[in-house]
Amino acid sequence: MQIQSLHSSSPDTLLLHELSSGNVRAFDFIFNKYYDNLCRFACSFIHDADMSQSLVQNVFVKLWERRVLLGKIENLGGYLTRMVRNQVSDYLTELKKMELKHEHRGSMADDSTEHEILGRDFEERLIVALGQLPPRCRQAFELSRFENLSNKEIATEMNISVKGVEALIARSLKTLRVELREFLPSFKLKNSPSILFFMRMAKRGLTHLTLKCS
Repeated sequence: MQIQSLHSSSPDTLLLHELSSGNVRAFDFIFNKYYDNLCRFACSFIHDADMSQSLVQNVFVKLWERRVLLGKIENLGGYLTRMVRNQVSDYLTELKKMELKHEHRGSMADDSTEHEILGRDFEERLIVALGQLPPRCRQAFELSRFENLSNKEIATEMNISVKGVEALIARSLKTLRVELREFLPSFKLKNSPSILFFMRMAKRGLTHLTLKCS
């Protein structure tokens, strides 16, 4: 495959193929596609934006170091999310050890956070689903749901009409409903408004996916 054929919307299979050959542009495209959402995923557990970015950067360093072994990866988004989850788990384990070392506690360490990580299937699936959206759809969706911009503000940011923004977000919603249907009990209700869909997702943890670790 030609290096010139690479672009921001290239499929992950092509990007992985080029990455395994040492193509730096392929690495850049993968980084730009997944970095922000992986940082949000890490931050939802450790509530530290700087550390979240550091852990995610470590993941991409490992991805580059292992590039010649990536041929068997079938789901890049899921693979990266699992790597981040392992980094977070290791970080929290070390943090807990440090706390126990400096604080003489009589009770056993609380491992509920680790259990929470293992149970956060929704966030993992959401990151994968967002990574599969066309770039313009993903941009409009994230500006709306993560940055809380109005459709008019998004239209200005993306240099398109408000109707164009609405169409991009609607397309994103349609894809996410399919990808996340197992998390939405009322998925089959024909009259379920989009806002209710996102209210349900917020209750499931979507509102934690933000770099504002408040």
